This record gives sequence, structure tokens and C-alpha cells, in this order.
Amino acid sequence: MRSLLQSFTRRIPSISTYKHLSRPLSSFNSTLITASTRAMSASAARAGPPKPARRVAEQRQDVWSIVNEAAAASPVQPIVNMGQGFFGYNPPQFVIDAAKQALDLVDCNQYSPTKGRPRLKKAIADAYSPYFGRTIDPEKEVTITTGANEGMLSAFMGFLEQDDEVIVFEPFFDQYISNIEMPGGKVVYVPMHPPPNGATKTSSAAEWRIDMVEFEKSITPRTRMVVLNSPHNPIGKVFSREELQAVGDLCVKHNIIILSDEVYDRLYYVPFTRIATLSPEIAALTLTVGSGGKNFYATGWRVGWLIGPEHLIKYVSAAHTRICYSSVSPLQEATAIGFEQADKHNFWDESKKEMRAKMTKFNAIWDELGLPYSDPEGGYFVLVNMSKVQLPPSYPFPPHVADRPRDFKLSWFLIKEVGVAAIPPTEFFTPQNAHIVEDWLRFAVCKNDDVLETAHERLRGLRKYIKD
Repeated sequence: MRSLLQSFTRRIPSISTYKHLSRPLSSFNSTLITASTRAMSASAARAGPPKPARRVAEQRQDVWSIVNEAAAASPVQPIVNMGQGFFGYNPPQFVIDAAKQALDLVDCNQYSPTKGRPRLKKAIADAYSPYFGRTIDPEKEVTITTGANEGMLSAFMGFLEQDDEVIVFEPFFDQYISNIEMPGGKVVYVPMHPPPNGATKTSSAAEWRIDMVEFEKSITPRTRMVVLNSPHNPIGKVFSREELQAVGDLCVKHNIIILSDEVYDRLYYVPFTRIATLSPEIAALTLTVGSGGKNFYATGWRVGWLIGPEHLIKYVSAAHTRICYSSVSPLQEATAIGFEQADKHNFWDESKKEMRAKMTKFNAIWDELGLPYSDPEGGYFVLVNMSKVQLPPSYPFPPHVADRPRDFKLSWFLIKEVGVAAIPPTEFFTPQNAHIVEDWLRFAVCKNDDVLETAHERLRGLRKYIKD
């Protein structure tokens, strides 16, 4: 042991070995700080402001801020907002009362279970089981999300790996795209084709078609999901049973998950088919998306859900847990009570009847002006063709509008000169297919009747710009 110790100590250098390090410590600190400061200054000079992620840095100014900017600066005030799809009136009183009462419950002011409050899951299962033709298991086949949008993001996060492909039909709800790209997915676009005479006469939204040959050609070995929206925003199309069967059969053939966005599922004016009900094989691949905000006129509540087989839903739930953990407790409770009491108040039938009446009332102005539109089969949006509206050739559009398609100019012009806001639908298309709708504008009719009447008065101001 002694010899081992002596051997070890002989290996330790003597103090004299470190005599060159005898400068004061403060000298080392000063040198180190100076060097560090210089390095940091040089780095800061090179780096500039923190660099944002490409997914947000490369986005053009969005349509919502452009429309709001024009509305705020318009000389015609107050603006009649027929653009954004929020309701101009409150949810039914029984739903409002349920929300107020929920705030008095201790557990409704705390975290809900990540998959949703049991009462709401059961209410949704009870409400939708008759439509699905079977009993939905609320614990295994339903998950509650923070709005339908977060539910769709959870679905993409739950199934997409880098460079997996998702087929989206144009026009599309704009949030689909970022939701797909954030987990690394790639969007594959398939355009819907408008009626050939849509620019000259009013036609049914049913006449917007998917070319099934074109759809199948877009499928590759990397295709993981297809997004379907019925009733459709912004077209108002309700896909027929035959169309849904064709889409569903191709998805079964290629083993592709169907994300069926059915948030307007209580507002249909023609027979409405849910794709998940067509066959057990299609049902096994389908996630159905719903929205309490759309159902109960409460878009600010952000209560959504997905219904689907356990082997799909469990991965949506897992992603949802990591995105936002759980959703707003008192509004889940209120939505549950809404479903429980809706039939007693005849709410669904009245809601549909009321919205259809608003659609008919509003669209009378287009008949009066001779502007064709796509007559909706569901939802609360209408597309109007404005190819007959002649914009003044020297009109002073700002640069960020002047370099966009014609529908952005139409939207800006209507806000500034007529005082009515509408949304340019090329925002829901890729640049290469924007020409399909550059003469159209989207109007939302979910407003009070007096607002619709004011819109009529304002829109008559277009007469002097309409040329046959």
C-alpha cells in the first residue's frame, strides 16, 4: 500500500510547475470578461433580431388582418361585417344559463380530464349514436378538444410523420394547411371544379365537383390522410352519398385516414350523409370533427370534439394532452347541457329553419342586382360571383392588395366604397388555382336581420359598377 501511495504522489506535479500561473485572479477575470464582451458584441452584430421560424416568417399578410385594416379605415361607417363567420347574436338562453350555473360548481372551475368531461362525452355519444346507427362508446370513441381546430391539429399530430402527405380539396379552411405542416406533413391539393356557368347564372353549390380520377392520381405511397369538409366552407356544398362513397372507397383501397370536418352538421338544407356511416370499413378509417361553437352560436367558447374508432381516437387524445392538456371546464359543462336539452327546446329544427330563412333573405339582393351566386346546401356562407362588377381602372389599391388576385380588390373596394365586408375566397386556394374563384366573394349570413337589411341597402350601391 505504501509503495502504491508513493507512486501516486510522485505523479502529482509540484507547486513550482504552476509558477507561471501566479498572476492575480482579477487579471484573469478582466481578460476573460473583455474577451467575452467582445465575442458577445460581435455575435449580436452578426445575428440581429431573433430569427422567426419559416412557417410564420414566410406567410403573407393574412386575409383577416387585411379586411379588418380596410374596415377600420373605411369612410363608410359602421361597417356591415358579412365577412367573418361569427354569429351576430347570442346562444339560446338555456345554453347561456347552463354556462352561468357551471361557474358556481367547484369542479367546473378546475382541470377537466384530458379527454373531456364525462358528462359532455356522454351527451355527444347520446346525441350522435342515432345518426351513426350504432351506440358510440363515450369513453373509447369520443375526445373533447379546445375547439374543432385544435382537434384537427391533434389528429394531424397524432398520425403524421415528416413528409407524410395529406390530400386537401380546394377551396379549404385555411387552418388546415398550417395544422398539417407543423408536424412535418406535406399538403397535396386537389381542386373542386365550379359549375361551368357559375359566372352567368345562379347554380346550386352541389355543382361544385371533385374529379375522382384526379383525386386518385394524387394518392401516393406517402398519402396518410384525406380532409373532407361537409357541409363545406366556403362553398356551402353538402357532399352527396354517392360522392362520399367514392371518396371512402378510395380511402379503404389505399388505407388512408379520413378526417371528416362536419362542424356545420346541424345546418343542412338537403339530405346530409355522414361518411362514417357508409360502411364498417370506411368507419374504421374515419375521424369525425364537431363543434359546440358552431352548433350553439358560441364560436368564442372553443369547445370541439372528435368521434372515431378507439384505435384512432386514442392517438388524437394523446396528442391533445400534449398540446393543451385539457379544455375549458365550465363551457364543456354548458355544451353538455345544451345537447341534453336541445330537443326539448326544438333547437336543432329551429336553428336550421332560422338560418335557411336568413340565407334566403340575404340572397334576395343578388337576384335584385342580377349577380349570380352559388346557392348553399348547408352552413351559413354564400359565394357570389362578381365578374359583372367593373372596378375603376385607376382605383388606389394599396400595394399589398394590388398584388393579390381580383377578389382581394373586390373585397377592399366593397369595404371602402359600399361599407360591406366580405372575404376573398382565393385565400382558400393555392396560387395556381386561385383563378377559379378570383371573381367571387364569400358572405356570412349568421347575423341579425337588421344587419342583413342594412347590407341590402349598402349593396345597392354596386349598381353603378355593374356592367352586363
